[in-house]
Amino acid sequence: MAKVKDDYRSLSGPQKAAMFMLALGEDHASALFAMMDDEELRELSQAMANLGGISSSLVERLFVEFADQLSSTGSLVGSYDSTERLLGKTLPKDRVSQIMEEIRGPAGRTMWDKLGNVNEAVLANYFKNEYPQTVAVVLSKLKPDHAARVLSSLPEQFAMEVIMRMLRMESVQKEILDSVEKTLRAEFMSNLARTARRDSHEMMADIFNNLDRNTENRFMSALEERNRESAERIKQLMFTFDDLIRIDSSGIQMILRQVEKDRLALALKGASDGLKDLFFKNMSERAGKMLREDMEAMGPVRLSDVDEAQAEVVALAKQLADSGEIVISAPGEEDELIF
Repeated sequence: MAKVKDDYRSLSGPQKAAMFMLALGEDHASALFAMMDDEELRELSQAMANLGGISSSLVERLFVEFADQLSSTGSLVGSYDSTERLLGKTLPKDRVSQIMEEIRGPAGRTMWDKLGNVNEAVLANYFKNEYPQTVAVVLSKLKPDHAARVLSSLPEQFAMEVIMRMLRMESVQKEILDSVEKTLRAEFMSNLARTARRDSHEMMADIFNNLDRNTENRFMSALEERNRESAERIKQLMFTFDDLIRIDSSGIQMILRQVEKDRLALALKGASDGLKDLFFKNMSERAGKMLREDMEAMGPVRLSDVDEAQAEVVALAKQLADSGEIVISAPGEEDELIF
């Protein structure tokens, strides 16, 4: 359990207030909570939930400062559960859930905003055990692009059941929406906040993407000797400059419109012939000629400078892909052509 610094002077005002409320106990603390507005409750709840372990000496020092008298209170532990329990003594259950959701769950003003920030695979995994009608109601409240990704992640037969119910759906009564929202908040969002954990291989792939080429090769070779399966999985998750070959012509043209031409010239100095051709064929003849001349005029360049320029282009491509402006196909994926 994390502990607050032993130096009392380093404690912030909200931390001191959180300690004080915890030390008072549920009955006395509830009376104070009733006098606070929503903003004060949110700030104090956040401080309490992140407080961690508190030594008795700090508690005593706190009470000396506030009341000029020593306290013999033992050590305290600030946690999400203790914070929620204290709030529940005074506030309505739905209000407590809303406050705890704000300090625990994904960002967003409403439940539907928050669901929009949850990965589609996570949502689909939860929804596949729900009634199709319930899922239909939820998807009708999400943004179409996010709802489409969730739908495509569901088992096909189940997804069709959801689609049929969405087609037959009329206006949803407020009572039904409130019930669905309450269930999602109580069962899904709270569990998500406690169990959400990023895949370690995805995290490591992002780290490897930001290593220089020599360091990446050295680490990857060492990892292959120790755990070839993990090394292969990280390779699949990594997105490198060479992977730009997986972007279609319209995507390459989008990158060309936004990348700085001198950085692109430097990045292409170390690219494969196939990748160079991909960029040149999506440029006008005049622009391609100018870019080739710029590359030739550079002469020999340092590998580290090329790596840095390539990383900038890759970062731009990932940003455009995340915003849906370009599409990066999966390795080996061949999309169906329509003639």
